[in-house]
Amino acid sequence: MSHRNAPLSETGRLRLARCVVEDGWPLRRAAERFQVAVTTAQRWATRYRELGPTGMADRSSRPHRSPHQTPTRTERRIIKVRVIRRWGPARIGYLLGIHPSTVHRVLMRYGIARLRWLDRPTGRVIRRIESAAVGDLVHVDVKKVGKIPAGGGWRMLGRTVGNRNSKADKSSGRRSKWGDPLRGHHFLHTAIDGYSRLVYSEMLADERKETAAEFWTRANAWFEHCGITVRKVLTDNGSCYRSHTFREALGRVEHRRTRPYRPQTNGKVERFHRTLADEWAYARLYTSDAERCAEYPRWLHTYNYHRGHTALGGQPPAARVPNLSGQYS
Repeated sequence: MSHRNAPLSETGRLRLARCVVEDGWPLRRAAERFQVAVTTAQRWATRYRELGPTGMADRSSRPHRSPHQTPTRTERRIIKVRVIRRWGPARIGYLLGIHPSTVHRVLMRYGIARLRWLDRPTGRVIRRIESAAVGDLVHVDVKKVGKIPAGGGWRMLGRTVGNRNSKADKSSGRRSKWGDPLRGHHFLHTAIDGYSRLVYSEMLADERKETAAEFWTRANAWFEHCGITVRKVLTDNGSCYRSHTFREALGRVEHRRTRPYRPQTNGKVERFHRTLADEWAYARLYTSDAERCAEYPRWLHTYNYHRGHTALGGQPPAARVPNLSGQYS
């Protein structure tokens, strides 16, 4: 297909060819008149002699023969393995003895859905929940994060040194400034707006119903301070979210719960927790649990106001909330 600045459109090609074939113009004169090469003028004149006006249309650039194209039988085997086992190009290529790039091209040619679009147990295409405005749906969940013993944990120092530090903390009976022993877990309660991805999160001591209800009360007040009126809340089927205490804390906010064993439904907050683990919890070597806890509010501010989000076209979540203060701090 000719682009907008091409010297010859189909109409221009027809005029050039008629000047040469019907009016008898020399090829060089026609080429100068239409500002193309002599070989180009000759090509269109030849096509006009052979095919007439229909020969002025663009032709497909696909070759007539592709001797090195993947055999149809091999393509069928690739698609069969993909549908039955739901493997990616690398594993399929290893099984069939084919380069992964070849497998990828075959899957793309036949329009096979990407694995990240599929529900692995059923093979069905995932229907993603997209909110139309801020506050339409807020996803709520809890993530447990292990505490760091003094000196560092096993993820950064290795299991030998990390486990030695952990045992030393347990034997010493040391206690942190929150009063609990320096072992166990923190419970990160998170509420994320489905439209803007703006997050409110707290590091709490447990996930009991009273804790979850009090967290939502503070989260809802924070969203209102940001100018967001929450209309619906989505949680899993954890006992704290099925309690009357949490229902009373929601008030007029509509409560939705995911189907059992379907964490994908609450995928936005699940994905945030993965980002949290990669970029804060295990991103660098923390020598103490207090050091990592102190870093969490700063990282959360960066996530909300400065970190580009791929689902938002590279903009931070705050960019989707009108007149939100703190965006440039």
